[in-house]
Amino acid sequence: MPDLTGKVVLVTGAGSGTGRVHCERFADAGADVLALDRPEAVDDLHETAGRVRRRGGRCATGTADISSLAEVTSAVESGVTTLGRLDVIVANAGIHTPNRPAWTISTQEWQRNLDVNLTGVWHTVKAGVPHIGTEGGSVVIISSTNGLRGTTGTAPYTASKHAAVGLALTLGNELGPQSIRVNTVHPGAVATPMVRNPTTYKRLRPDLDNPTEADAIEVLTSRNLLPVPWVEPVDVANAAVFLASDQARYITGAQLVVDAGLTQKAT
Repeated sequence: MPDLTGKVVLVTGAGSGTGRVHCERFADAGADVLALDRPEAVDDLHETAGRVRRRGGRCATGTADISSLAEVTSAVESGVTTLGRLDVIVANAGIHTPNRPAWTISTQEWQRNLDVNLTGVWHTVKAGVPHIGTEGGSVVIISSTNGLRGTTGTAPYTASKHAAVGLALTLGNELGPQSIRVNTVHPGAVATPMVRNPTTYKRLRPDLDNPTEADAIEVLTSRNLLPVPWVEPVDVANAAVFLASDQARYITGAQLVVDAGLTQKAT
């Protein structure tokens, strides 16, 4: 595993799911963690902090609605004061609204996706970058395979994830002279509640009245080159740790796909 001893990483959406696993894997690599999530996730953040500490890392937690620059800035400033520095930003927080055709989505649903998945990423970078020292650092934006292609019923999510890639590429040009690298990670289906839920199963198997996870797994597996239905959160976290480390010291402006071959399958 890469060595990030002495580094401090900011992770948004850190209370659960892949965000929590990011925190754990960075702690495994020797980093300290500034874990941010929504105010209602405070108990989850405490659990994440405990897991980081049991791995030997320090962990500061903060709450913020990522769509509010003032809240994100305040939480980051407090955490950096506690931990003493900032080296890595992992913009992980995101949402996915229920799938519907683009023309049936409400204005509120559209805007909330952009507020979290795009503007929230910008807020995270805007709040965090001024704290990265002169030796440089790394920004890792968690996008999606929907940031590289289009799929039906995902208009606001797909638009926001594509836009996040454009933001990352621009940031890479702007921050390169400060030795700050900027890359995106693009997971396919990940074994989290965002995928493993009855609504998703029904979307994948509309031919069944009450589809099970096993029914959905058949469809998901058929979409990938590798014979698996999804990747695990740790696979996404491992990609983020790599991109944040010196092992990727000359990698910037890249899109690292972790999707079991989803985007490469011909049929």
